[in-house]
Amino acid sequence: MEADAGLGTSYWMRDTPSPDRPALTGDLSTDVVVVGGGIAGLCTAYELVRAGREVVLLEADRIAGGVSGHTTGKLTALHGLTYARLRDTHGALAASRYAAAQRDALDHVVRLCEEIGIDAERERAPAYTYVTDARQADEIRAEAAAALAAGLDVAYVTETDLPFPVAAAVRLDGQLLFHPRRFLLGLAEDLVARGGTIHEHTRVTELREHADCRLTTEDGHTVRARDVVVATHFPLTVHSSLLARLSVRRELVVAAPVPAERAPRGMYVTPEDRTRSVRTAPYDAGHRLLLVTGEACEPGTDHAGERLERLTGWARRIFPDVGEATTTYRWAAQDVWSADHLPYVGHEHPDTQHVFLATGFGGWGMSNGVMAGRLLAAHVTGAPRPDWTELFDPRRTLPLREIPDVVRAQASVARHYFVARRPRCTHMGCELGFNALEDTWECPCHGSRFAAADGRVLQGPASRPLQHPDTAPPSGEREDAAPTPEPPH
Repeated sequence: MEADAGLGTSYWMRDTPSPDRPALTGDLSTDVVVVGGGIAGLCTAYELVRAGREVVLLEADRIAGGVSGHTTGKLTALHGLTYARLRDTHGALAASRYAAAQRDALDHVVRLCEEIGIDAERERAPAYTYVTDARQADEIRAEAAAALAAGLDVAYVTETDLPFPVAAAVRLDGQLLFHPRRFLLGLAEDLVARGGTIHEHTRVTELREHADCRLTTEDGHTVRARDVVVATHFPLTVHSSLLARLSVRRELVVAAPVPAERAPRGMYVTPEDRTRSVRTAPYDAGHRLLLVTGEACEPGTDHAGERLERLTGWARRIFPDVGEATTTYRWAAQDVWSADHLPYVGHEHPDTQHVFLATGFGGWGMSNGVMAGRLLAAHVTGAPRPDWTELFDPRRTLPLREIPDVVRAQASVARHYFVARRPRCTHMGCELGFNALEDTWECPCHGSRFAAADGRVLQGPASRPLQHPDTAPPSGEREDAAPTPEPPH
């Protein structure tokens, strides 16, 4: 499995082409506008349509084609070392409510697939968080105890079906592997059949909240709505109180078919080796597709080619069949982390009444995106809200122990504003970094990405293209990112 000159699209994207949906061509008014066509946006729009609201979803590119189309498709309530951290920073009740929200999301996906008739290649499988270093076994014991106390039927184990020994692991049975694109495209089809509207290739550039909400697109069209949901990962507009609490990480994925009889059947994640995540998916009669994820870093600030070689080398050492595969896939995706490792789902800031957001999924967007859709629909319709509403409220107070991490993160962001050798992001002027592996300029501050060839926006929150994208990175001056705490996958 030799590294090629760059990255491609994900296996999920290649496996499920979808028809183009029309761009917005005029002004309109509606009950609710959802901005963003990933799992959070589509789930929110779907729940609102089922509740009887008139809904328009606006997607800058293609629905289910961004982060949700480049995920690994794991839907589980076991999220790395989350529960011990939640118990210690937010309390035992917060940990139990987080667990309940994740279980609810998993069950809801199963119900939707059965009700709508979506073939999403669903497979029940155990989820593991493991370590190979015995010195870290106590962390696993603590996580197992915290997850059990939170209501998850976990077990502390020392064996998995990975092809190498582990020192310790938390195991949670009955979790869900699925094809994220098939699920989301099926949801979109039913959404439209129920009266919802989807416009692709429609980038929102401005959002204002007055007596009603008004959005402006890059083509100059105006959309008015009573309520707006912003589900664009790093939000299009974000209040200053949240800006300092969000950070962006980008991860690589390598995938290849391996013989089915030698393929592990669970889902596995370890905080070791700059994070490693493993799962397999149905592929053909004799093979399963092995997906290996890891090498989390800030966008535009690391040597992406070297990181791909590290991840590929790890996959080949652990799974020798990967090195013999004739078909391989390589892609990358990014997500947003919050300072206290909990998503932000609800009112954008204390003064807003009709603008809601969903962000900060921290690598666990499949379950949290579904959770966000259900919670935001309750916010908009006034339906009874679940017990975990306050846990995810963007207006919550940051725990004192998390403040030093925010200060360090913002210091890292600040250093990108004082060097003027490279192009600057059209979002807030942060100096961009060049990713030679993907031929993109990337913003390490807020995650915007631009095509090097023509400067067009590939990923927001930026809404305007680069004016001079052909500025080359100075020879020998590309910098690695400053060391940052490893995020959970």
